[in-house]
Amino acid sequence: MSTAPRVLDLFCCAGGAAWGYHLAGFDVDGCDIADRPRYPFPRHRGDALEYLADLIATGEIARYALVHASPPCQAGCALTVGTNASRGWGGAHTDLVAPTRELLDATGLPYVIEQPNGKAVIRKDLSLCGEMFGLDVLRHRNFELGRWATAKPAHPRHRGYVRGWRHGIYRDGPYVAAYGEGGGKATVAEMQAAMGITWTDIPEELTEAIPPAYTKWIATAFLTCRQEVFA
Repeated sequence: MSTAPRVLDLFCCAGGAAWGYHLAGFDVDGCDIADRPRYPFPRHRGDALEYLADLIATGEIARYALVHASPPCQAGCALTVGTNASRGWGGAHTDLVAPTRELLDATGLPYVIEQPNGKAVIRKDLSLCGEMFGLDVLRHRNFELGRWATAKPAHPRHRGYVRGWRHGIYRDGPYVAAYGEGGGKATVAEMQAAMGITWTDIPEELTEAIPPAYTKWIATAFLTCRQEVFA
C-alpha cells in the first residue's frame, strides 16, 4: 500500500495539473464531469462539487493531504472577457469558483484553486508562467492557496513574442500560442512539447491544460511547508 501523500484533483480535465503532482511524489485521484479516458490516474466521472460534498459527508476526504481544483469560470478568462461567451450570450454562463471555495473550506484541508489570468475572483497567492520553468509557452495562471502559504517566485522577463498573428501583424518569437487554430497557432505536437504533456493529443484538452511544471513546483513547495510545520 502506498504511503505517498494523496491529492484530489477536481475538474481534472486531461491531467496537466495531476502529472505535476505525480512528479513531485503524490498519488493522484481525479474527478471531472466529462469523460477523460486519457487521464493518467484513477478518476471519478461526475460532478466535482457533488463528489467533493459526498467525500466530506462520508469522511473519506480524510485520505487526502491536499485538494487541487480548477473550476470553470467563463466570465473570468482573459481570452473570453468581453466576448459573447463570457457574458452568457448564446450559452450558459458558468462560474463555480465561489461554491468550490466554500466546499474546500469545509474539508479542513489545505487546497489550491487555479484560474487563468482574467477577472475570476481568487487571491493571486501565486502567479506562474512558462518562462519561470524554461518552457516555450507562457500560459499565465493564478493560484489561491488555502490553509498554507509559500513565497512567490520571481517572474522573469519574457524572452520575446508569442509566435503568430495579432491584429493583422505577424510576429515571430520563442513561445507558441497553445490555443485556437490558424493564425500561426501551435500544432498539437508543438503544444505537447511546449507543455510537457504527451499522454493526450486532443487539441481541446491541450488548450485547457496547465503545464505539469507548475504543479510540480506547487507540490514541492507544499511538501516543504508541511515538513517545516511538523519539524
